[in-house]
Amino acid sequence: MKLFKLKFSLLFLVFLFISSTPVMADKYSDTIDVFHSSDAVKPFFNNAYGYAVFPAVGKAGYFLGGAYGSGRVYKKEIISGTATLMKISIGFQLGGQIFSQIIFFQDKHSYDEFTTGNFEFDGSVSAVVITAAAQAQASTQGSSAGASLGPATGAQAQTIYTKGMAVFIHTLGGLMYELSIGGQKFSFIPIN
Repeated sequence: MKLFKLKFSLLFLVFLFISSTPVMADKYSDTIDVFHSSDAVKPFFNNAYGYAVFPAVGKAGYFLGGAYGSGRVYKKEIISGTATLMKISIGFQLGGQIFSQIIFFQDKHSYDEFTTGNFEFDGSVSAVVITAAAQAQASTQGSSAGASLGPATGAQAQTIYTKGMAVFIHTLGGLMYELSIGGQKFSFIPIN
């Protein structure tokens, strides 16, 4: 029991550190620029009804894990609200990681579904990871990865909308091995 409390305390400290790390004032536009520079992602900016961007999502785990990040939601390039991403997971996992995430909404229906207040991805939704010289498929159930000789922007990655949403991730740092149960949950607060 003491070991469990120690592990949980360490996990809490990692999240505290991640959430208190100072970030530049224009972190949203910087993150959007990173995704926009990817040939695989660029078409989504032109065709999507809207998107949600999370500049820094922290994820850590040792059997019990979690993730947290805050972001903005855009409807046709105009900020419509803020969102919070949370994930609690149980299963084989080890490490910590920080990444940026963007979710594109194909149409008004998928945008409305996400912005109803509380939304959760199920295990069938996957994300394309945009990293230098690597591509991976990550889902809320685990991940797999492979090396690539393609461009650093991830142009070799192909994705389509799943249930009206397409998800891309850009790894900022850390290393995490995960095979766990749990999905990302989002809360949305509209701008008044």
